[in-house]
Amino acid sequence: MRRWSIAPLVTAALLTAALAGCGGSSSAGKSAKPETSPATLAAVPPEPAGVNPSESAKMICGSAVKTDLQGVLGVDPTAVTTPTWADHVYSCTYQYPDGAFTLSVKELSSARETSDYFDQLGAQLGRKRPVIAVGEDTFMTSNGSLVARKDWKVLLVDVSGLPDQFAKPPTERADVAAEIGTTVMGCWTGA
Repeated sequence: MRRWSIAPLVTAALLTAALAGCGGSSSAGKSAKPETSPATLAAVPPEPAGVNPSESAKMICGSAVKTDLQGVLGVDPTAVTTPTWADHVYSCTYQYPDGAFTLSVKELSSARETSDYFDQLGAQLGRKRPVIAVGEDTFMTSNGSLVARKDWKVLLVDVSGLPDQFAKPPTERADVAAEIGTTVMGCWTGA
């Protein structure tokens, strides 16, 4: 069984996000306009969960993140499900011929609520040492998924629907979760 090192993968993901910008395009004659400016998002203080999802939450299912994930993973999704918004969780699933992963963001109303929810997910999903730290705190789950928190939001990258090896080149599921989380957080922070 071939082992992959996370360092080159994460470095590539960060480099891709930094060079392309969130949803940026280097193709001649094309101009990809991000749905929301990452610099604008980074300058906004945390706000309590509202009736509608925040712009940063909506980014996870938007075309900018989809484009960045195609570049990082080397595969195109066959579909991205219509996003849902229930109980302050914004979510969608990226579907592929050989599997799927789900991105979700839980919006909360205080640092305390965010910490409690983050810890609750850790107890529920099995908290393991992170492959890489993204956001303000991160852990991996027992199935290789990633949970990260930033401000009053908690991102879950649920890769339980992916095969053990996914992407091009084939990469271990936990490393794929780390790449996805790094890409999303890069969009949120403007990294």
